[in-house]
Amino acid sequence: MTSSAPPPAPPRRTRRAVLTGLALLGLAGALYVVRGPLMMSAPRCMAGRWHGCFDTFNGVVLMTLVAVPLSLLVAGALALRRRAAGRAPAWRLSLAEVGMVHGTVPFLWLTLMPGAAPGIAPARVSLVPLRDLVTMGTLGIVGNLLVFASLGFFAPVRFAALASVPRILALGAGCSVLVEGAQYVFRLDRVSSVDDVLVNATGAALAALASRHWWRTAAEAPTDGPAPPRPGIGGLSHESAASPASGTSVPGPGA
Repeated sequence: MTSSAPPPAPPRRTRRAVLTGLALLGLAGALYVVRGPLMMSAPRCMAGRWHGCFDTFNGVVLMTLVAVPLSLLVAGALALRRRAAGRAPAWRLSLAEVGMVHGTVPFLWLTLMPGAAPGIAPARVSLVPLRDLVTMGTLGIVGNLLVFASLGFFAPVRFAALASVPRILALGAGCSVLVEGAQYVFRLDRVSSVDDVLVNATGAALAALASRHWWRTAAEAPTDGPAPPRPGIGGLSHESAASPASGTSVPGPGA
C-alpha cells in the first residue's frame, strides 16, 4: 500500500484572491450601512456647493469615495512609468504612494475644519493624558485611529527606512503634533489635546502592523531602482557584450 501524498498547500494567488474578496465584501457592507448619511450630502456635492458638502463629515467621506477611481488611474500611470523605466515592484510602490495621499488628506481636512467660532473663541489645550479619551466616544476614537492609518499602512511599504513600528509610531505622533499645533495657532475653535496625539499615533502603528507582510520585504530588499541588466551570451550582459571600452563585440548566434 502506497501512502498518499499530503494535499498541496493552497497557492498564494488563491489566498490573496480570497482575502481581497473578503475585504471588498467588508467594504461593500460598510458602505451599505452608511449609505443613508452619505447620500444626504450627494446633491450638494454633485452641484459643487461648498456648504453642506466639503464642510461636513458625510460630504468629505462621499467625495473621498468618489475620487477612488481617479486615484487608481494615477497609481496605474505611475506604475506604467516605473515599469517602462525598469523599476520594480512598480504596482506596490505606486499604490503605496497614492494610498498615503488619498487616505490621509481627507482626514487632515476634517481635523483642520474650523468649529463654530474660529478666530473668536480662545485657543484651548488639554495636556492631561487620558482625560479627553473618556469623552471622545466610540466614533471619536475610531476617527482618531483612522487619521494617520493610511500613512502608517503605506509608508513602510514605500520607504524601507520607515519599516519599523517604533518609527511609524514616532511619525504618527509627530504628524499629529503638527496638526494639533495648527489647530492652536490658527484658533480653529478646536481643542488641541494630547489624547488626540496618542490615539493618532496608535492608529498609525496598528495600520503598520497590518501591512507588515509587505513592508518587511521592502525593508530587507529595496528594489526601487533600475532592474539589473539581462544576461547575454557567455554570461555577459547585453551592455557589456558590446561595450565601447572593449573595442569588440561578441557575435550573435547567427554570425
